[in-house]
Amino acid sequence: MNKRSTPEYREYVVKLVVEEGRKATQLAFELGIGESTIRRWVKEYRDQKAVETQGIQYVTPEELKRLENDYEKKLRALEEENAILKKAKYIFAKNQQ
Repeated sequence: MNKRSTPEYREYVVKLVVEEGRKATQLAFELGIGESTIRRWVKEYRDQKAVETQGIQYVTPEELKRLENDYEKKLRALEEENAILKKAKYIFAKNQQ
């Protein structure tokens, strides 16, 4: 296995960019790695950190479908409740006149 592909090496290179503010172009030249590779590693690192800090969870398609169905049911119930309240408003308004 190539030394450059180990997770430890990737983390080292990413931290040089993220924490020390080194430029990907400069590191690519110094380390003999493609600039696009370094940028991809940095993007993957930042995406993973965003997931960890924000608590983002990936949802399976089945879960997404279930959540959409639940949302639609709640939306229909609220629309029905809203229609009933509108009718009641007109009934009470007529009684006051």
